[in-house]
Amino acid sequence: MLRISILFLVVFVLTNCHQDKFVVGDAGDFVLKIPVGFPAPKIPQDNILTKERIRLGKLLFYDPVLSKDSTKSCASCHLAANSFSDTVPFSLGIENRLGTRNSPSLANVVYQDKLLREGSVPSLEMQIAVPIQEHNEFDFNIVRIAERLNNNQVYAALSMETYGRKPDPFVITRSIAAFERTLLSGNSLFDQWYFQKLPKAYRPEVARGFLLFQSDRLNCIQCHNGFLFTNQSYQNNGLYIHYPDSGRMRFTQLEQDRAMFKVPSLRNVGLTGPYMHDGSLKSLDQVIDHYASGGKPHANKSSLLKSFVLNPEERKDLLAFLNSLTDFNFISNPEFR
Repeated sequence: MLRISILFLVVFVLTNCHQDKFVVGDAGDFVLKIPVGFPAPKIPQDNILTKERIRLGKLLFYDPVLSKDSTKSCASCHLAANSFSDTVPFSLGIENRLGTRNSPSLANVVYQDKLLREGSVPSLEMQIAVPIQEHNEFDFNIVRIAERLNNNQVYAALSMETYGRKPDPFVITRSIAAFERTLLSGNSLFDQWYFQKLPKAYRPEVARGFLLFQSDRLNCIQCHNGFLFTNQSYQNNGLYIHYPDSGRMRFTQLEQDRAMFKVPSLRNVGLTGPYMHDGSLKSLDQVIDHYASGGKPHANKSSLLKSFVLNPEERKDLLAFLNSLTDFNFISNPEFR
């Protein structure tokens, strides 16, 4: 625990001196392609987007050099084809160590106000350190990673070119964060119909499903709203009576936060299964069944949850809407692979 605390302190000092200062949109030489209907994201003023930073961050994102035994990279658990999520309930870290939570999608992560399921990390720069030091993930030390990178001529040169310094925790955290901020996804069939107003993208079943999604009967829109389809709040959705994972309480130590988890974005939800914080629901059909049941009793269960019944046609329409949020251009974009 002491090792973790020291590590976080080092990273915090190195990476967050000016995290409260932002620029809106892109201020470097890289032009963000902001989807129609999306606001310009806030970019930390001390880590504006440049082509060199993004290039370096992308290299590191896909490089297993970040893990202790050099077998796992960020991309090992955040698969581009699955909207930078994973296909299993818990990802495997080094030596096949099992993770403890389902890997979330990184699509549009630039808009997330807090990171991790319990919302304990306020910036992408800080989040980079989490899998590095986690025993079940990379189980490594960011200082040792910097030593490795300094012995690599390519990384040493890119680091000097990009940040004017040798590879160190500052460079590692900021460059990967810069790359992740470019992962914008907003060109799904739904976007083309709803935001871009393209008549050819209209599908009656999607429109009907969207109406159902917004209805008082289902209440989905209460938590999954806005352009990201999340209000970024923390909720208990009645998945269990007794939760093995204490959720946000792990961070706040407050009983009122027990088994509360951040509401995920539904963008690309058709690609990000299995679902829930523990990946316990394999399909969107199972997710619908869970919410239709009204959830299991729990002291912190959201009062917004209530049971409902869908006929077969309504279920098809709701699934059509959810699957219309898949952005195939995003998952095949060579800039992200």
